[in-house]
Amino acid sequence: MKVAGLFAGIGGFELGLERAGLTSRLLCDVLPASEAVLGERFANVEFHRDIRELRSLPSDVDVICGGFPCQDLSQAGRTAGLQGDQSGLIGEVFRLLSRRRVPTVIVENVPFMLQLNGGNAIRAIVDEFERRGYRWAYRVVDSFSFGLPQRRERVFLVASRSLDPTAVLLADDKPIARPQTAMGSVAHGFYWTEGTSGLGWAVDAIPTLKNGSTIGIPSPPAIVMPDGRIVKPSLEDAERLQGFQAGWTSAAERVAKRSSRWGLVGSAVSVPVAEWLGKRLIRPGQYNLLRDTGFQLEGKAPRAARFDGKRRFAVTISQDPLGVRAPSLAGFLAHGGEPLSLRAALGFLTRTRSAKLRFDPAFIKAIELHVEGLGGVIPPHRMQLRKAA
Repeated sequence: MKVAGLFAGIGGFELGLERAGLTSRLLCDVLPASEAVLGERFANVEFHRDIRELRSLPSDVDVICGGFPCQDLSQAGRTAGLQGDQSGLIGEVFRLLSRRRVPTVIVENVPFMLQLNGGNAIRAIVDEFERRGYRWAYRVVDSFSFGLPQRRERVFLVASRSLDPTAVLLADDKPIARPQTAMGSVAHGFYWTEGTSGLGWAVDAIPTLKNGSTIGIPSPPAIVMPDGRIVKPSLEDAERLQGFQAGWTSAAERVAKRSSRWGLVGSAVSVPVAEWLGKRLIRPGQYNLLRDTGFQLEGKAPRAARFDGKRRFAVTISQDPLGVRAPSLAGFLAHGGEPLSLRAALGFLTRTRSAKLRFDPAFIKAIELHVEGLGGVIPPHRMQLRKAA
């Protein structure tokens, strides 16, 4: 199968599909930094900069893949939906499909799209596929269950005119338990930029890598190590946490600042997830019809669903297709880590004092010890700490 990678980023989709046995035929991305990475890692593949200027796809393309921009769909973004300037670019995919019905399409985005505008975002997408004669299935999948110590839930949607999407996306289900909070025993990842109204938090893993702030400032997480040290993972380990080799995005520094690589990595598709999808494209599995339930016409969309050509169904299934346990986060990190700065730690700790969130006392104590170790002064408590839920 030959693949056209749209919104290709740094090639996570394409790398995973190639590992499964597919071939990249065309790549498209508007960012110069992405182009630099793709030019180095997929040197012999046809490249286009702007999907809006791409008139048609090569006649031998069997699969379109793309993690279309999520700025207007993410919970932290502008939530403009498919009418937004960025996420509305998925309309360009349908424009290309109107020219030629490529047999299979795989798209990826953030889970928030399932509830955005009362579930209308995902319904608008599947409506367009159905108008063009595609069956479809979608599912929320967590990269954590593919052997990566990162909690990263994403919606993957497979639409096809040539195969059954359920046999690709919904045939595998091996739920695994998430580790419980155990300060001092395992590493805990968190976002030090939060603390007032939300807390990105993961046990023996990092929370979802982000593509940075809306003004392009990188936003790496922090990690409380089992010995109490608090570090930010290196960029090289961030690449590995997405399934790439360390240094995969180094070519981006030819045209952009080193910090831009954080955004590229945070926006990428996790490579092992794409590899799993590619293997199922080549050798589909078997879907269990007993998973079908009713699909609501309105309101928040289900976390998994399918369309068999006649009816839509919600699907009861986990976010863990393979259930591959990740190595411990502390043992996974291979490239050191920069200590969280005093300013960052103190700012986060101060916010926890005025937040209504519940924090594990041992977690807060680790932050306090880190602040004191850097010569800082602990801010006064506003409320008594309560054990994290």
